[in-house]
Amino acid sequence: MDLNQIKNRLNSLQAKNTGGGSGEKKNIFWKPSIGKQTIRVVPSKFNKENPFSELFFHYGIGNKTMISPTNWGEKDPIVEFAKQLRKTSDKENWKMAKKLDPKMRVFVPIVVRGEEDQGIKLWSFGKELYMDFLNLADNEDVGDFTDIVNGRDMIVTTVGPETTGTSYNKSSIMPRTKETPLVEDKTLLKRLLEEQVNPMDAFKKYSFDEMKEILQNWLAPESEESNEEESEENVGTTTPNVALKPSKVNQAEKFDALFED
Repeated sequence: MDLNQIKNRLNSLQAKNTGGGSGEKKNIFWKPSIGKQTIRVVPSKFNKENPFSELFFHYGIGNKTMISPTNWGEKDPIVEFAKQLRKTSDKENWKMAKKLDPKMRVFVPIVVRGEEDQGIKLWSFGKELYMDFLNLADNEDVGDFTDIVNGRDMIVTTVGPETTGTSYNKSSIMPRTKETPLVEDKTLLKRLLEEQVNPMDAFKKYSFDEMKEILQNWLAPESEESNEEESEENVGTTTPNVALKPSKVNQAEKFDALFED
């Protein structure tokens, strides 16, 4: 028995399992701790030109995080319903439509320095940090920080609620001055470049009818009200502790009429 072949196959299957919606899914995500950590953005196996994946999600509808079918170019019942709400002249409908719009999260494959043996992780963040990364790439003094030979590590500095004045953490990035290779070991390098999970496969994909039913139940009068603030640091790791607040207008009664317009 070729133990190396067995080990490689095991690693391959484990990598596939993390992207299939199992309980191990959380292990592929990285969440920065308060303080400073060093990471390296790795070229994406799925898009050689751009390591950043912009994905859109619905948060807090039925206390669920749902990836929008629009990411696959498919119809999203929640988006379609929001469009119908905007066709009315009701101010509350317009407010509701804005809440129903999917929110963008950005995912990038990284390796945490000192934990290279744990393989590739997915880091999820919002627009502000995304813009910081893009500005660094556009800076001629930095350039392609993902280059596996002459790239740059990133220092991630994270502060907590006592600094942000909010209920969640906030991270910032700073590139290392020195250019370094991703890793020296060729076997590890191949693993980091090949054993990656596609962010599109890391979340359960709800069907059109499932999402429509979840939306309709959430719009029902008995829906519970809760905080609609979104925690940026929790998105993409676990279901955020957020929920949108249903409109006071009786959307449930007019649901099918609006939806099927």
